[in-house]
Amino acid sequence: MVKLILVVILLASFSSLQAAKKKTVYQKNCIKCHRKLPVSIDKYFYRYLLKYSSETNVKKSMFTYLKKPDKDMTIMPEAFIKRFGIKRKTKLSDEKLNEALDIYWEKYKVFGKLK
Repeated sequence: MVKLILVVILLASFSSLQAAKKKTVYQKNCIKCHRKLPVSIDKYFYRYLLKYSSETNVKKSMFTYLKKPDKDMTIMPEAFIKRFGIKRKTKLSDEKLNEALDIYWEKYKVFGKLK
């Protein structure tokens, strides 16, 4: 009986580890921090889309901001910045950041989804 319980626990632990390994760079790095904020992560996307319009411009401006956050470059209202401050610089490599931005874009893009 004890052996059976031990095997079940080990299998459950292994399954959890496998699931954790399958998380994307976006899930591991972006979602983790944005969960702590009162504004859902899709709201940032829509703000960027309203300001920059195209996939290329949105990704470029987000990449630039995340690499070197600056109060003059933020899309968030001044009240938000006063309360939560400016985001810390990303530690992701350029390749990983672009991968995360691609996932983010695919998740929230409206093009091709509107009828």
